[in-house]
Parts: sequence; C-alpha cells; structure tokens
Amino acid sequence: MLGLSKKDTSFLIAVIFLTLATPILLQPFPEGSALAQFNAGYPDLMQRFAIYGIFAIGFNILFGLTGYLSFGHAAFLGVGSYSVVWMYKLLSYNVVPGLILAIIMSGLFALLIGYISLRRSGIYFSILTLAFAQMSFNLAYSVLTPLTNGETGLQVYTDDPQVLMDAASPSSPHFFGIVMNESSKIDVGGWLFTFNNGYYFCAIIAIVVFYLSMRIFRSPFGIMLRAIKTNQTRMNYTGLNPRPYTLAAFVISGMYAGLAGGLLASMDPLAGAERMQWTASGEVVLMTILGGAGTLMGPILGAGFIKYFENIFSKINDTVLHGWFSALPDGLEDAIVFLFHPFIGKGWHLTLGLLFMLVVIFLPGGLIEGGTRIWNSVTGRNRKKKQDQGDHHPKPAAHVN
Repeated sequence: MLGLSKKDTSFLIAVIFLTLATPILLQPFPEGSALAQFNAGYPDLMQRFAIYGIFAIGFNILFGLTGYLSFGHAAFLGVGSYSVVWMYKLLSYNVVPGLILAIIMSGLFALLIGYISLRRSGIYFSILTLAFAQMSFNLAYSVLTPLTNGETGLQVYTDDPQVLMDAASPSSPHFFGIVMNESSKIDVGGWLFTFNNGYYFCAIIAIVVFYLSMRIFRSPFGIMLRAIKTNQTRMNYTGLNPRPYTLAAFVISGMYAGLAGGLLASMDPLAGAERMQWTASGEVVLMTILGGAGTLMGPILGAGFIKYFENIFSKINDTVLHGWFSALPDGLEDAIVFLFHPFIGKGWHLTLGLLFMLVVIFLPGGLIEGGTRIWNSVTGRNRKKKQDQGDHHPKPAAHVN
C-alpha cells in the first residue's frame, strides 16, 4: 500500500489513528481534578506538537541518516515564517500560497548554505551552520528591517495590499474558508475535548510528511545516506561522490524546517527574528537525540516530550503543589514543596536537563530504545533470544576419568 511494506503500512495506520485521536488522548483527567494540570489537549499546544514534530522529522533526515549535525536549522524555520506572513500582507489570509512560498524559499536558502557548509564535515560543518544561522538572525533583527520589521516582528496591518481579500474572506488565517482558530468543544462526563481546525490542518500535513520520510528511509537514496554515516571514506574509495546526496538531504531537511516555520505563522500571523536564534536550532537537536536519532518515530516523541515539559511543567508552581499536598501536615507539606520548587515553574529546564542526561547515559538510542526494551520485556523476546542463543551454543565435552 502506497509503496510501503505490510509492516510499514500497519505502522503508518497506527500513526494516523494516534495523530487524529490526539485531542482525546491528551485529555486523560477530568476538568477540575487535581491532575487536570497535566492535560495537554488544548489547541495551541497540540498544534506545536504537530509543527515541531515536522521540524524534527526533517532534521532527522539529515542528522539521523547522514550523521551531519547542523546547528543552523532555525534559519529555515524563520524563513518559512516570514514567507507566510508576507503572503498574508500581499495576497490574503489563505495559508496555502504562503506555505508553498515557505517551502520554496527555505529550500533555496538551504541549497545556498548547504553548498558552502558541506565542503567541511564533523565539527567544522556544525560551526559553519551555526555561523550562518546567527548571521541570519542578525540580518533579520537589525539589517533587513524593511523585510522583517526588526525586533518588533513582521505582522499584517490594515493598510497592507492583500489584493485577494474581499468582504467574504475571513480576517484570520484560513484554508479556503476553513478558519484555523475555530474550535468545537465536547464535554463528556467532566472531560472537555477540544477539536480545533488548526490542529487537524497541521496534523494532516504532519502525516503526509511522515509518510514521505518513511519513503526516504526505505529508498535507495536513504540507504546511500546511511552508507555516508557508516563510513564515508569507503564510499569515496568506491568512486561514489557523497556530496550530492548530503546536499540533497540538507535541502530536504531545510524544506521541512521551512514548512514548520510556515505552519507556526499559519496558526499565529506573526514572524519574529527569535525563531532564528541558535536556541531554536539546539532545541531540535535535543528533540531528535532525546527521541532517538535515525528512527522514524523518535524525533516526533522527542518533540512532544520537550514541548509538553515547556508548556505543562512550566505552569506548575508552589500554589499548585500546596493544593496537591494540602492533606499532609503543614510541616511536611512545606518540606515537599520546598523540595520540588527548583524543578517546576521557571525551573522546568533543570528537570528536562536531568531527564535528558539520564536518557543519554542509560538509553543512548533515546525514548525509542526505552520503549523497545519495555516491549521486549513484556513480550519475553529477550528471554527467547537468550534461549535461542543457548540452544545453538556448542556444549562442552564431558571429561572422562
């Protein structure tokens, strides 16, 4: 089906189901309960799960398959955002022209940066991409203010041309009349589920690009990228030039990042230079490594994990903790709140950093490796594998006195 094996097709169907059911799955606790703080089924966060999942999927095509670590992918994220907002200003609030321009512009920009940066490898490549990203940030922040509006950010004003706008056109981002920020809510026994147009628009695009990444992983092109990561020197000895393949991977990865940046502006019609900072590039690196570089689902899990911590754990404060432990004696309650205080609210980075260290130390393959170990333990595959190895191991000869 769709050029995939039976196993991959089943995997894709499972991903589609989980993606479309996200508004329900991320609302496990009823409203008003003590644990409702951990619910993540509201539109803005769900959209970020999908968008940064796309960003991480694209980065994984470069880093996970070729081993080239880029610290400059935030530049393409920013280019995508600026492209969409400019389409809003010139044409209308329809998101389609802007997303098309975002993919094209980010691809061309990635071609330029990749052509120069890929003349080097290893740490030198990483430093070059970081330098280009910082130059892009400074250009957007101060030099190219007529195009980017500097530190204020690019946004739509009433005196902008918007030549395709008419009285019937929505005055906010839409997909041929389907407004992105419109939602419907269903209350089921205390559970409040939000079904948002913007999330499903991002989710469908995420499913499509995930399918494309599967095809890339399973294609001869993907095999060549893995060969580059395994041993590029041997490839050179065979007479194959790896640069066209790495450049193609870099451009594809940049186009994914541009699409993600365009979707950010599609949900919120504003583009700022902060999206091009080095911290945004570092974030996608963490997402990919945390989830599992070189795997299909790893970057998506890493993106969801980090965005969940950023939006949920940062909102837990001392007041929330006092509410959770109010049944305890006052002294014990205050001690527990004091103990957890550095790891919540503004200290969520500390919690995430510690978890990242634990994953890197004990699960080098990321969350995917952890899930695989748990699955093997539950199904008994590890025991069966050891038993099979024991059956095939030659038994020592008996000693005769």
